This record gives sequence, C-alpha cells and structure tokens, in this order.
Amino acid sequence: MSTIRIATWNINSLRLRLPLLHRLVEALQPDVLCLQETKVPDELFPAEGVAELGFGHALHWGMKGYNGVAILSRLPLERLEAPDWCGKSDCRHISARVAGDVTVHNFYVPAGGDVADRAVNEKFGHKLDFITEARAHFEAQAPARSVLVGDLNIAPLEHDVWSHKQLLDVVSHTPVETEGLLAWQRAGFQDALRHFVPEDQKLYTWWSYRNRDWRASNRGRRLDHVWTTPDLTPLSHQILVDARDWPQGSDHVPVCVEIGV
Repeated sequence: MSTIRIATWNINSLRLRLPLLHRLVEALQPDVLCLQETKVPDELFPAEGVAELGFGHALHWGMKGYNGVAILSRLPLERLEAPDWCGKSDCRHISARVAGDVTVHNFYVPAGGDVADRAVNEKFGHKLDFITEARAHFEAQAPARSVLVGDLNIAPLEHDVWSHKQLLDVVSHTPVETEGLLAWQRAGFQDALRHFVPEDQKLYTWWSYRNRDWRASNRGRRLDHVWTTPDLTPLSHQILVDARDWPQGSDHVPVCVEIGV
C-alpha cells in the first residue's frame, strides 16, 4: 500500500502568512497541502514562494480580499471541473486528481454571518443552500477514491464544540447546519478525524481571535475537516495545535491525515 499525506489549513491570507508555511511543512511534511481563505487573485498568487517550499505543482482559484482556495502538491495534479456552487463563482471549491487516481476536494464553506435565521440573514441562507447543493451533488455522483478537506465552517458533533448547550443557537453549531453537513458526509464519505478520536472526546481546530488566553479557556470548535471515501484507509492524523500561537497566525490550525491509497 502506498501512502499520501494530505494537510488542510485556513491560512487567512496566503501572502500575509506565506512564511508560516515553512513551519507547517517542517512539522507535517505533507505531500498535498490544501489552503482556504487565500485572499489572493490568481494573477498575484505567490507561485515562486510556494515552489521554494517543495511544492512543484499548484492549483488555485482566488479573488481579491475574500475566500480563495489552493491545492499545493509535491505530486502531479490534474485539475478537475467543479460546480459553480449557488451560481456565485466565489472561489470556494477546487478539486484535482493526484497520485494517479485519487481525487482531492478542497472546500471553503460560507461562514454564514452572525444570525442563524435565513429570513433576516442572507449569508446564513447562502450557507444552507451551499451545503444542500453539495450534498445533492455527491449523492448524484457517488465519490470513489476521494478525499474531501477544508474549512467547512460547521462543528457537527456534540464534542466538536466547547459547549454543546450554549452553542446550539450559534452559527456553526445550529441543528440545521449540523444535520445538513452530516447528510452531505453520508453521501459517500467517512470522518477521518473521528476515525482516530472517538466522538465522546473533545476535538477542536479553531479558537477565536477574541479569546486572549485561548489555551486556558479552550473554547474551541472543530471547523476544519478531512473526509475520505471508504475505499481509502486513514492511517494517522495530526492536528498542529501549537500553530495557534505562531506570530500572526490564523485562528484555525493545520490538520493532516496520512492515507493509504
């Protein structure tokens, strides 16, 4: 069995935090690195800096100031066509074939704003529509030998948040979001992180910038995910929690899963 190490990180501005990728690569040694919120239009993508990290192949879809996704790889990439989710063309999904026949999907799901009511919050409605479209897409086209990663902006399980009861009406953990995300996952995927960490144990990948002493309070959420189809085997995982303390770091931390392909 050959293996591939796939990492995902919401970098929250690629050009601002490009130097931090050296630390990520040193710690995780990924073969493939998926980034979200790159916030850089394609014509300004820092291709030279990415190549210096050892990633000879890169695919990206970006826009100025918002969103943006990229797949960096030591292995050849073949870009695949992706749907125009919600008809917005807003740089939230990129996919590629890697290692011969493994498909990698990199998603940045809409955050959804602050109010969990689509009647008064258009952003929340967009998020729900995005999840519904994604679920329907994978139900119609059953995935095989596929890995789906990214900032999905939902913490679906009780112990994916610091307080299930207090966050039930907070965007990212409301029942309509969590049920929608889990329905999407059931359209052909398994939760690779929960393959290693039982559902009754706390598991976080994000801590708010507003929380000065984030380690002490540990009010986290698991917003970043790695899913695999059952025909691939998760072998190990690593959540780089210390990255939350990197200078000018993101509020998300990198997640890496080694997969038998």
